[in-house]
Amino acid sequence: MFDKILIANRGEIACRVIRTARKMGIRTVAVYSDADRNALHVTMADEAVNIGPAPSKESYLLAERVIDAAKKTGAQAVHPGYGFLSENAAFSEACKQNNIVFIGPPVAAIEAMGSKSAAKSIMEKAGVPLVPGYHGDEQSPAVLKKHADDMGYPVLLKATAGGGGKGMRQVWSSEEFDEALEAAKRESLSSFGDERMLVEKYLTQPRHVEIQVFCDQHGNGVYLFERDCSIQRRHQKIIEEAPAPGMNDTVRTAMGDAALLAASTINYEGAGTVEFLLDKDDTFYFMEMNTRLQVEHPVTEMITGQDLVEWQLRVAAGQTLPLSQDQLQINGHAFEARIYAEDPDNDFLPVTGTLSYLQPPEESTYVRVDTGVLQGDEVSVYYDPMIAKLIVWDENRDRALARLAQALTEYHISGMTTNVEFLYNLATSEPFRTADLDTGFIDKHRELIFHSNDKDSDLHLSLATLYLILQREQDATARASQSADPYSPWHAVNGWNNCGAKVHDYSLLLNGRNVTVVAEETAPQRFTVSTPGTDTPFHSQVSGTLDATDLHADIDGHRIHATVVTHNGVYSLFTQDAALQFSIIEPDCGDLDADTADGGLTAPMTGTIVTLPVEAGSPVSKDQPIVIMEAMKMEHTIRAPADGTVVEFYFQPGDLVDGGAELVNFEAAIADSE
Repeated sequence: MFDKILIANRGEIACRVIRTARKMGIRTVAVYSDADRNALHVTMADEAVNIGPAPSKESYLLAERVIDAAKKTGAQAVHPGYGFLSENAAFSEACKQNNIVFIGPPVAAIEAMGSKSAAKSIMEKAGVPLVPGYHGDEQSPAVLKKHADDMGYPVLLKATAGGGGKGMRQVWSSEEFDEALEAAKRESLSSFGDERMLVEKYLTQPRHVEIQVFCDQHGNGVYLFERDCSIQRRHQKIIEEAPAPGMNDTVRTAMGDAALLAASTINYEGAGTVEFLLDKDDTFYFMEMNTRLQVEHPVTEMITGQDLVEWQLRVAAGQTLPLSQDQLQINGHAFEARIYAEDPDNDFLPVTGTLSYLQPPEESTYVRVDTGVLQGDEVSVYYDPMIAKLIVWDENRDRALARLAQALTEYHISGMTTNVEFLYNLATSEPFRTADLDTGFIDKHRELIFHSNDKDSDLHLSLATLYLILQREQDATARASQSADPYSPWHAVNGWNNCGAKVHDYSLLLNGRNVTVVAEETAPQRFTVSTPGTDTPFHSQVSGTLDATDLHADIDGHRIHATVVTHNGVYSLFTQDAALQFSIIEPDCGDLDADTADGGLTAPMTGTIVTLPVEAGSPVSKDQPIVIMEAMKMEHTIRAPADGTVVEFYFQPGDLVDGGAELVNFEAAIADSE
């Protein structure tokens, strides 16, 4: 076994590998960019080596710097994690040439599966069923479009060297093809350095089911059952589960055998995932093979009781597989939900910022959190916006799903927009509860999933008001204690006025709605909270105490605990069954410096300008792409809001721009008057 390994990755997967290595008595070396100098994986490792600036193409994607770090520290092997160099055959070969063990499959296996087109040809010859499509070498737009036209729409464009939804576009008609192809090729070239495409028939109601395989250097191979990864946005998975609901033993065995056939055909070694599309009639089709550990591997670990990273290390060290196929069995059910810094209400646009408050659920036999960040860390523009993976397990699907819902309510994050509420709405929706799954689940059930949690809004309003009163009193007490006259009446914030009643009033933005609330003190530390002048007024009797962020309240006899944190004037309130934000609406005194210029289009987030599809001075049509940006490993298109003219671009390709920066001076066309 190895004495020391280097992890050629960052974030939660680097931390994940370090934990298993430590358990096995193996020392670890982390690599990091300038942006990750204080990252969790750096502090967890025994040693760490800086390999370059923040952009991944100048650090984590530079194979020579990773290998230099391994040689410098005496690491005997390199674990690539997932993403970055994990499926890079040239990197694997470079490790071999430098007498460093690559903890992954042989170079030939990576090359065989590295091109989706070549992989499909190999699988077709081996008798593994394929989705109808074009996987040829001729890559002219005309040829690709002809094949798409011939097989009929919708079709799916996929980068042959890709994964993780990068370089992938659904095309619903012939008219959309050219623009989609250009975008997919551009994204693929940026992500993988390869713009080759394949075209597949797009199945409208398939499930995405994948098989975890493992092979050693002695000819042994097993499959560790399946994962259902149908719940996706932007062709990227967000909730995975194992085993796949409704899977019968006949189909499971057939898919497992097909996956092992795929692996044996390329003389595979180590951990791999064979991905299939499963149709309603239980027919399945090979999509691709990922020659690495998957993001969602924890759900397989939870139902099998196996540590797949430990398996990887043992296989790479030349040992045989720990178990045979007949020794493996499924125990219970597991879910994984990916916690992202993103805005589901804005097409899942990634967001950046500081994790000003971060409180994950408590880990146990049933709940596991894989993360690479801590409170106070920054989610930057340079890397994937995943904050953590929340994994739960229980004896059956219903109980595991209840665990997931509960754990999501206990995941408290402030400082940026996240998908936690979206995940809760999805996980508690009736179609998901009944496992009515397919890859179009989110679009099909948008009305069920995309809604704010307005449950008990009156209760939340009372809690918010009580918190503001108690916080104001605490702040006043702290100021008075440092004052030369601590008993001055100017320190009082008890709502006293010369009409007798002690009244506090606030204008709040709560859960996206404006509300005016009045709290009258009826006894020491007891208040009547009401919303006068509304269509649905309410009154409640509230009292409580505040200890830092912990609010203990009594609302009409209902005792409840909440956590409240603040960041940049926005308060985040967490209870056992909800999370919401509120802020105080300040009086509008007018904005003397407001920019009244027409036609400004701004960057939706911090990112890099990729290309400008039109020239300055050009007339454009409504919805025509005029600026294309890349941020957090995703491409974003800014389109013309109306027919008009692009007067001037303020940035050029390659420029890094801040979120909210004005990108272009756009002049809308004047409509003809009759």
